[in-house]
Amino acid sequence: MYVGLALTLFFILLAFFAPVLQAIGILQNPTEFLSNPMHEAPSGKYWFGTSRLGYDVFSRTMFGAQAALQVVIVATALSMVIGVPLGMLSGYTGGKLDKVLLFIMDSIYTLPGLLLSVTLAFVVGRGILNAAIAISIAYIPQYYRVVRNHTVSVKTEVFIEAAQAMGANTWQVLSKYLFFNVIQSVPVLFTLNAADAILVLGGLGFLGLGLPDEVPEWGHDLKQALEALPTGIWWTTLFPGLALTLMVVGLSLFGEGLNDLVNPRLRKQIRN
Repeated sequence: MYVGLALTLFFILLAFFAPVLQAIGILQNPTEFLSNPMHEAPSGKYWFGTSRLGYDVFSRTMFGAQAALQVVIVATALSMVIGVPLGMLSGYTGGKLDKVLLFIMDSIYTLPGLLLSVTLAFVVGRGILNAAIAISIAYIPQYYRVVRNHTVSVKTEVFIEAAQAMGANTWQVLSKYLFFNVIQSVPVLFTLNAADAILVLGGLGFLGLGLPDEVPEWGHDLKQALEALPTGIWWTTLFPGLALTLMVVGLSLFGEGLNDLVNPRLRKQIRN
């Protein structure tokens, strides 16, 4: 868990301070390429070398963390904002609404996340918000299922019956009594989904469906680098790929550790 936390904090700080490092001259503008030589090997001037278009790989790799965090945070937040209320409402009210929402969420859940994101990316287009929307749809059923199952088990507790006996309406029960009892698993799920969302974003970028070409993004940079890899140009592939891998590993380790610490029943709730 601590290794994952350290890696996660490292990339968060990297994303936060990348513009500062650019302002003081340590990092190049990640969109600047005309003044750089093409396929320059790593050196004192170009720490990670340059790409076939002349982009500074070090700058693109550092700023790639910023783009990844922006998309991932927005995507997971959107899925959480939609999935959590629907799960609470469905689990508490039951009946036809519960059956309809279960059918819809199960239908979405059966679709491969990357395939669903790719399909939606074709529809909404490229951009940070559009990529976040395309990615977020696949995670809504996970929040819904976890929160719904927890709500079903909690709504029969004595304190809920007492609130109902005192005249509390559905909104009051959901917001005042149920919310803080069923929200415990959400931060863990948020972390685990963030790791997966980075991979999905990388896949979209590799397919040319993620962010605009000028925005530094690891998946897109890997796509551009593959053509030069057979000729011995290894640095344009190594550093973006390593950054993507370390960020995913960090979030995964942190999420797994948080899961074991906070709520070891989360995986069982997701499966059920």
